[in-house]
Amino acid sequence: MGEKRTVMLTLRMLLKWLTPGIGVKRWLLLAASGVFLIALSFAFGILKVLALTPLQAQARMSSWGIVAAALLIGSIIAAFALLKLSRNVLAPYRRNEPRRVIDVVYEHSKRQKGVRLVAIGGGTGLPSVLRGMKKHTSNLSAIVTVADDGGSSGRLRRDMGVQPPGDLRNNIAALADDESLMTQLFQYRFNSGELRGHAFGNLFIAALAGIRGGLEPALAEVQRVLNIQGRVLPSTLDDVNLVATIRQNNKGRVRILGESKITEAGGQIEEIGLVPSDVLAYEESVRAIKEANIVILGPGSLYTSIIPNLLVPGIADALRTTSAYKLYICNIATQPGETEGYSVADHVMALERYLGKGVLHTILANNATPTLNAGVNTTYVDLAPPGHEITQRYQVCYVDLTDPDQPWRHDPQKLAQAILSLYDAERSGDSPILQITV
Repeated sequence: MGEKRTVMLTLRMLLKWLTPGIGVKRWLLLAASGVFLIALSFAFGILKVLALTPLQAQARMSSWGIVAAALLIGSIIAAFALLKLSRNVLAPYRRNEPRRVIDVVYEHSKRQKGVRLVAIGGGTGLPSVLRGMKKHTSNLSAIVTVADDGGSSGRLRRDMGVQPPGDLRNNIAALADDESLMTQLFQYRFNSGELRGHAFGNLFIAALAGIRGGLEPALAEVQRVLNIQGRVLPSTLDDVNLVATIRQNNKGRVRILGESKITEAGGQIEEIGLVPSDVLAYEESVRAIKEANIVILGPGSLYTSIIPNLLVPGIADALRTTSAYKLYICNIATQPGETEGYSVADHVMALERYLGKGVLHTILANNATPTLNAGVNTTYVDLAPPGHEITQRYQVCYVDLTDPDQPWRHDPQKLAQAILSLYDAERSGDSPILQITV
């Protein structure tokens, strides 16, 4: 009974392809005619070769011209029909893609063969890497912290018991089509009523997690709906919170629980950890790191976006053992409540306390300090002092990475050029030459 049903469904599908007006039958018939003409010319040619002596073949060269003409005409007919057929079949999928099919296919194929890159972090910094690199490769994996407890993510976490979706949402949107209405909807934030402050994408992920029974299947569905270039993965599926030891001038050392409270507390962060501390790394995230060609830490909030991923034991272990080229991208500006007064060297030294020394290969940092559009609150991160110990352990590269409109943030295209230049130099054994032209 099941086999009969399968046969009936297959026949119905085939008959649907022959529905009048959809522009398939005529081109199929024309393509078949072209293929028949090609086959006929080949068959006629083979028979002539087998039947004729060399002397007869030399005397009947004109008939070979007919064979060649038939072969050429058949090829032209078949190619023309297949081109028309492909356009009609692909037309429903190209409403938002006005370029030629061959250009889209070529770029897709090129991205599929691109480097396997893993970017680790969260917040608003990591999406800059993804936006820049998605034009060069589809083999992108973003590994994101899930310790956020503030804003829309925190409310959903408390009210619905889901893992915070905010950082996941931002990175999914960065890998999607920026001009797509669905992407804009995904990033839309309500500004009134009971939903005030919630991003639609956060609600969407939370709802899917409820329907699908967890964050893991929900992310797979979201990424399929937005057709993103790459994937976004949590560092852990466990429910975790950040805890920090902070030195405050008026209170001495205090212990602060919750990411949103850490940056509000003021003072100097001395230590940061996870509660609970014995969480399990998400297996796909660990596998992505081990199989990567390039692993990038940052940019992003040092203590609340990057280091929380390193506090997951399996993530840190994978970083220490992977053969990938490992690169840290330092923030352009210092962050109040986290890195006030920090230089590039201070950022790296903080990372080493949780990752270990010598695990990274290269430090990439900004050396431009534009005043246009910078505003009064931007304080640029100072370069590492000459002769500092990090310059003995790592290759430290400086280049202008600033976004012209928001110079405290990274320009995605400048980042992509710098990353690929450093990786190419690493593979070839040459000294990196960073020439950024945007």
